[in-house]
Amino acid sequence: MPAHNHTVFAANITPQSILVLGDSLSGAWGIDTDAGWVALLQQQVTQQGYNYRVINASVSGDTTRTGLGRIDNALQQHQPAIVIVALGGNDGLRGLAFAEIENSLANIIQSCQQQNAQVLLAGVRLPPNYGPVYNEKFVAIYRSLSERYQIPLVPRMLDQVAGNPAMMQEDGIHPRAVAQPQIMKNVWAGLQPMLEKQ
Repeated sequence: MPAHNHTVFAANITPQSILVLGDSLSGAWGIDTDAGWVALLQQQVTQQGYNYRVINASVSGDTTRTGLGRIDNALQQHQPAIVIVALGGNDGLRGLAFAEIENSLANIIQSCQQQNAQVLLAGVRLPPNYGPVYNEKFVAIYRSLSERYQIPLVPRMLDQVAGNPAMMQEDGIHPRAVAQPQIMKNVWAGLQPMLEKQ
């Protein structure tokens, strides 16, 4: 095959990238990485006939502030078509100010949009012992950002997982391997409409 033909062929099949900017919930904390929802998402994307490469840029312990500190480098390095932003849980657990959480997430979204990357925002909920008032304010941050920037929202990334002891590790924060397919489904519901068949 002549080299120039090969180049054209390669260009046609180069997958676009989906970047996951998350924390330990996306980083398969305490379980095998291959069992994590991000790895399962790659399988789902491929099985459904989409040509995307899923890159997991999640760091355990990340807050929205540290995620903001990493996003520009990640955007430059990976040039993603889509960024799944799944941060905020550690901010909530540390009791950081709502204004700071919202501001950091807003700046992450703006950075992505400036690089022409679509954003899918994944909402996290805090354990119920934080109280309904705090939790409702926390949830409202994600709704507000989704509306302000016109981006899709997965309202509860851990829907049908959090609060179910069978699905959670002993710490009550991190999901077990058995929960990962459900998390992937929750994210997939928001992601699939954003994908293009190539």
